[in-house]
Amino acid sequence: MSRHPFTKIAGVAGAAVLAAAVAACSSSSGSSASSGSKAASTTSGVPTVTLMVGGIDKQIYLPYQLAQDLGFYKKYGVSVQLSTEQNGGVGAETAMVSGQVDMAGAWYVHAIDFQAKGKNVVDVVQLSGAPGEREMCAKSSGITSPAQWKGKSLGVTDIGSGTDELTQYMAARYHLTTKDYNRVGVGAGPTFIAALQHGSIACGMTTQPTVGAVEKQGIGTSVINIATTGGAQQWLGGAYPAAGVLARTDWVASHQATVQKVVDALVATMHWINTHSAADIANAMPPAFVSNGITTKADYVAELAQDKGQFLPDGMMPPSGPATVLAIEKFIGNVTGPVNLATTYTNQYAIAANKLEGYTK
Repeated sequence: MSRHPFTKIAGVAGAAVLAAAVAACSSSSGSSASSGSKAASTTSGVPTVTLMVGGIDKQIYLPYQLAQDLGFYKKYGVSVQLSTEQNGGVGAETAMVSGQVDMAGAWYVHAIDFQAKGKNVVDVVQLSGAPGEREMCAKSSGITSPAQWKGKSLGVTDIGSGTDELTQYMAARYHLTTKDYNRVGVGAGPTFIAALQHGSIACGMTTQPTVGAVEKQGIGTSVINIATTGGAQQWLGGAYPAAGVLARTDWVASHQATVQKVVDALVATMHWINTHSAADIANAMPPAFVSNGITTKADYVAELAQDKGQFLPDGMMPPSGPATVLAIEKFIGNVTGPVNLATTYTNQYAIAANKLEGYTK
């Protein structure tokens, strides 16, 4: 069962007061955009935010689109323009930190990595407590453990991605360095499947619905499962906060009312996910996301039912999550200097959003 520290309370007077307070300070969020990269107000006064997702049709990233389809962004007073990173293109977190978009639907780990590189990024709402990933190995490879990765090519979404860093960590646990194997950016979906099928990679880390397609086609099997919090505990030593919303710290500071509206919508979405079935979720998603060349709707629902436990019901950062992520980054050598974890994430917007929804600790 998902962790749920908030309890629903009767009455909405407090939520109404909070909503009024948020609305009252919305004037701070309407700065004009240049090159479409900053939050702008539409003619109706509703702020517009650009948000790029690291693979919008992946199940691990479904809350961003689901919030749109449920009408929650509109309900909470913000227009969110969603986009998705493309295979071989600029990553969502890179697009955000360079100012091409306001926010990124990406893994929390990037906030730590950016700080280590002197760039201040903050996670404003946490959507998952596990990576939602599986390490799939070709049946013909005979590989059943990272101990057998030496000399092999391993697929990751792209170099520098969260899957890349987790792959390095898994290998390092078996005393392999990056010189012992080859990392290949293969994306997800058809490109991942083709790479595994044709031997370009021996194993690769990916999510649903790609995992289901690989298994259904008999191409590969799951060797490591870190799709849910239980798997993260087993393989990573604790909850591993993955999908969240990242933004530049200075942008957040100057658009706090707008950030609150985005978080309000996503926290409402997380509560909706927590109280609805996988079939309900699939029915609310765009048809092309749940039934396409690599999955059927029935398979999508079955896969989501298995992995639904990765989603946090309240948008709150798991207490031990940041320390787990930092420990992994240090273990693989991505971070060598000090990191102030307290500045890489905040729960303030999620706490306010839960109160708005009528939940209290």
